[in-house]
Amino acid sequence: MSNTEVRSENSPRPTGDRGFDMKLEVVVIPVADVDRAKSFYTSLGWRLDGDFTAGSDWRVIQFTPPGSGCSVIFGKNVTSAAPGSARGLYLIVSNIGAAREELLARGVRISEVFHAGEENIGTDEPYLFGSRRVSGRDPERRTYRTYASFNDPDGNGWLLQEVTTRLPGRIDTGGAAFVSSAELEAALRRASEAHGEHEKLTGQHDEGWPSWYAEYMVKEQTGEPLPT
Repeated sequence: MSNTEVRSENSPRPTGDRGFDMKLEVVVIPVADVDRAKSFYTSLGWRLDGDFTAGSDWRVIQFTPPGSGCSVIFGKNVTSAAPGSARGLYLIVSNIGAAREELLARGVRISEVFHAGEENIGTDEPYLFGSRRVSGRDPERRTYRTYASFNDPDGNGWLLQEVTTRLPGRIDTGGAAFVSSAELEAALRRASEAHGEHEKLTGQHDEGWPSWYAEYMVKEQTGEPLPT
């Protein structure tokens, strides 16, 4: 699978006023049974933002996954799409093993961990850019390359994707942030392991480790070259 970048660290960046923000905040998924879908997404531990009705012909329910800036809505007469037709809905996690175990504990039928093969001839769903699934983690533990999948009761397909280091330009340095304690903990553990290697190279204890950790964690998230 190619890692062709739409925007690299060398791409021109806007100066001064960047214009209007355009934030993706809501995705509509089609379901047949609204109450069944509500029960399922509640079981995932997602935040219920609202359940709105207008008479007997219209209902909208909104959920937000933990740490997400984007919510999902479904309901009655909110979309003409066929129930279960949504595919390739990505949920980004920093530790796919822990995320999968949590979903299993919540009773979700979720696939084994897998990675994308090099042959673009697969027909597995949810869609994986046409690549054949290969069992297990990516052998090189590369970011963006390890997944697990599950469906909701209607068949809408979700993919967990493990992202530990962002590609250059995906997050501006000024916007680096950790949206949950679990994500921050995982980043701290990776920084700790990397800092251990740093001290092996220098042969001495690093009194400035807080600054080193901070630099490593921000650069890892924004896709900049990491300190060594």
